[in-house]
Amino acid sequence: MEISTLATYHCLAFAWYFFVAYSITHVKAEERPSEVFLYGGQWKYLTVLNLVLQAVFYGVSFLADALRLIKKLRCAKCIISSRDLLFSVLAFPVSTFVCISFWTLYTYNRELVYPKSLDGVIPLWLNHAMHTAVLPFAVLEILVLPHRYPEKKKGLILLGFVAFLYISWVLWIYSVTGEWVYPLFALFSPVGLAAFFAGSLAVIISFYNFGEFLNRMIWGESKFCL
Repeated sequence: MEISTLATYHCLAFAWYFFVAYSITHVKAEERPSEVFLYGGQWKYLTVLNLVLQAVFYGVSFLADALRLIKKLRCAKCIISSRDLLFSVLAFPVSTFVCISFWTLYTYNRELVYPKSLDGVIPLWLNHAMHTAVLPFAVLEILVLPHRYPEKKKGLILLGFVAFLYISWVLWIYSVTGEWVYPLFALFSPVGLAAFFAGSLAVIISFYNFGEFLNRMIWGESKFCL
């Protein structure tokens, strides 16, 4: 794909995610159900954090494209490395996890992850923008552009560290408020919750590996943009 076309795509994707993140973080306080958006606000939800992550990723991608367009290749090379690390370790696996885990649990029992009371606050289009569209965007990114994946050990350590930080944030919120970020967590014993978190980590690692597999199958081992 031409660099100018890539730049346009990444700019539009950045604008889209910025708009969606802005929309969810500016839900009027008086419209919020009492059981959500309390301590930690929207920043306790993985879905919202993922929106910010995607906006950052596409912003970095657009910057890399712009630097390539103006022939600042030395600067572009550094930004491209950051872009590829963001995509491989976080943007693809987290988006895939958010989409698949949300709709799986929603189908089983929506009250565990997305109480019906939210329907009057968050419009249907915004729900799908947060939980559905993130996966096609991630797959499309692999289709239009090759990404250099880090050494497997390094990538998994970084992914595991970020997962640890989010789990710590969830546990901290519970220690302060006595309420779980997601009602689902209240169903588990401490051992069961630890097993659930470990299982979720295993799933997101599998999505990391799947993204690497797709990237390699589509682009091979050596075709990267500079």
